[in-house]
Amino acid sequence: MKIYTHRLETSDLSAEQHTRIDSQKQLGNFLYLDFDTRQRSRFKAQTQQQETIGVDLPRTETIKNGSVLADNQGALIQVMAAKQALVEVTADNSFDLMKGAYHLGNRHVPLMIAPEALYFEPDHVLEAMLQQLGLHTQAVQAPFEPET
Repeated sequence: MKIYTHRLETSDLSAEQHTRIDSQKQLGNFLYLDFDTRQRSRFKAQTQQQETIGVDLPRTETIKNGSVLADNQGALIQVMAAKQALVEVTADNSFDLMKGAYHLGNRHVPLMIAPEALYFEPDHVLEAMLQQLGLHTQAVQAPFEPET
């Protein structure tokens, strides 16, 4: 089993490494990981080709959508944010959406911010609070990349 121990910035990859990553993606050899898994520094996972790999990163590392992991022998694999259950929050106007962001941020909720919507992991108490504020919520499946 390959153990990936380094996270590389895509901007730091050589042209040859970019070519290898692109070729792997075309062959379906990459990782889909949800937000909770991408926050951990040590875990096992299966690539899209069902190969089991290990990840052992320094504790301060965070895996983002598109991150590239490397092992000590130079093998690379790209990580993609998997679709997961989320709550989408929309509003009739931008001021109300901004109020929703304020209240969720005040509760330290991991929050993904888009121009017309907010997204967070399902929590019925938070959903009820937002609905009482006049915001609209609905369950969706989407990749989750909250603000850091």
